Amino acid sequence: MLRGQDASGGSILTEKTIAKKTGQRPASQEEKDMFKALVVNKDEESGKTSAAVEEISVEDLPHGEVLVAVEYSTVNYKDGLCVGPGGGLVRKYPHVPGIDFAGTVEASEDDRYKPGDKVVLTGWRVGEAHWGGYAQKARVLADWLVPLPEGLDARAAMAVGTAGLTAMLAVMALEDQGLQKDHGPVLVTGAAGGVGSVATAILANLGYEVAAVTGRPEQEAYLRDLGATQIVGREAFEEVTRKPLESEQWAGCVDAVGGVMLGRVLKQMKYGSSVAAIGLAGGAAIEGALITPFILRGVNLLGIDSVMQPYENRVRAWQRIASDLPMDKLEAMIQPATLADLPQLGKDILKGQVKGRVVVDVNA
Repeated sequence: MLRGQDASGGSILTEKTIAKKTGQRPASQEEKDMFKALVVNKDEESGKTSAAVEEISVEDLPHGEVLVAVEYSTVNYKDGLCVGPGGGLVRKYPHVPGIDFAGTVEASEDDRYKPGDKVVLTGWRVGEAHWGGYAQKARVLADWLVPLPEGLDARAAMAVGTAGLTAMLAVMALEDQGLQKDHGPVLVTGAAGGVGSVATAILANLGYEVAAVTGRPEQEAYLRDLGATQIVGREAFEEVTRKPLESEQWAGCVDAVGGVMLGRVLKQMKYGSSVAAIGLAGGAAIEGALITPFILRGVNLLGIDSVMQPYENRVRAWQRIASDLPMDKLEAMIQPATLADLPQLGKDILKGQVKGRVVVDVNA
């Protein structure tokens, strides 16, 4: 075996054989443990942060029971805050951002995961308090992971990512409250963004009539390709009105904006309907009175947070994504990127200039 033959007598190439043929020495264990990552550092004197691709070691990674060879990550709003000036959510430097990733288990101290298993991780403060997915390797707690469901590979999982998981959790919450296809149109705000894009595609694929709200008219063709049957300009919801209620229009809503827009949407919901509220990009204050629409129309306001979801919910949501999100629509949302692209992309997403889902190939 050590002389270059396998058990059947065939030739095999060992590291020493390859080194002899190529003239290159075999890599040491220390070199094998090195990998690329986007590292954010902070200058203590000026307080300014900078992000650059560096080589770091497996030994540098924080504690965790499972070591994952990361294949893909993505870009979320929180990543923009972490990469951007001032560091946003980061409390300790140096730091590796990336709030989600998908890849293959390389080593595990937990019986639930074995080397070679495909896994996905979203949330759990990864990329904020714990080093995240903008690296070729990550070490995390086993409870944070979910097995990658059949029908999704790592790239597709990150085209979905935290945003897509949140969108599916929102759709599931609306259906758990009784939403049905014949109840009327479902509104999706911030529809051209990551959460909104996936929510639009999921709802349309399930047979719902989807009204997509966007402030970018040039995205109409994109949203119709995802399945939206109606495009609504953002300006229709930006004006604060004194009316306690408006005409009933929407059977359900996935709201990824918040603020003034959410206040207007709530006034237009049908009796007994629900709003799944996800993001607060438009602000945390809601204009309106408690008695309307919650008491007079029985509207439910459902808060959706993907971070602290129980394991069973995350597994169920990922299985629904694999079965209910059309892969051809998913492909239309993808923008490819590399680790080197991330500092600029972090700025772009904070400005609302990122469409669909940015999928980061960390090995490119």
